[in-house]
Amino acid sequence: MAAPLIAVTGPQKGAWGPRWLVALLLRRYGAQPIQVRPSDSDALPAFDGVVVTGGHDVQPVLYGAEPEVQPKYDPERDELEKRVIHKALAEARPILGICRGAQLLNVCLGGSLVQDLRLHRRNTSHRRSILPLKTLEVEAGSRLSEWMIRPQRQINSLHNQAIDRLGRGLSVSGRDHDGIIQAVEDASVDFRIGVQWHPEFLPFMACHRQLFSALVSSCHRSPSDNRQV
Repeated sequence: MAAPLIAVTGPQKGAWGPRWLVALLLRRYGAQPIQVRPSDSDALPAFDGVVVTGGHDVQPVLYGAEPEVQPKYDPERDELEKRVIHKALAEARPILGICRGAQLLNVCLGGSLVQDLRLHRRNTSHRRSILPLKTLEVEAGSRLSEWMIRPQRQINSLHNQAIDRLGRGLSVSGRDHDGIIQAVEDASVDFRIGVQWHPEFLPFMACHRQLFSALVSSCHRSPSDNRQV
């Protein structure tokens, strides 16, 4: 069986650590990662699945909102990843959105974002850490629950924004102790999920590796003859 081709998106420069870890995990489960950058926007490669990685905040103009904070934006990356996501949606390709990737997936499906989470935290810290210091409450009966196994899991937190209004077809599959959305999914398709944490930084925990394993398995089940360049 041929190794599925999985596009791994990111900025034009930098973010080598997360992208390398994502690629390593994909290779572990038998996939061939393809690094895709904004300079590739005019000629996207064919792919069987997508991982949209974390990074700068999504521009609020993309969901019809005015800026409430002054973070860094990356318009070229936004444009690239919108194209990749819409291509994957049109071709029914498996999608894993990580942090910013989950947010942009939601926006591409018509949803919106909370721009400053500090105003929404009461029971959890806003401190960012790659260590699994926050608790994920997994929704019973969700696809995510099949991979997380337990109703609670420890996750990390590197985000300033989060999903607010859900995009078309998405449902909440996990929250933290402040009720902030930590995972969304579309259970009507084989694999379309966004997670607010960074599972690539937690490869020592089997439940987080399982997200990459499930993505690759889904790519094997997806037809490859309808890929479009």
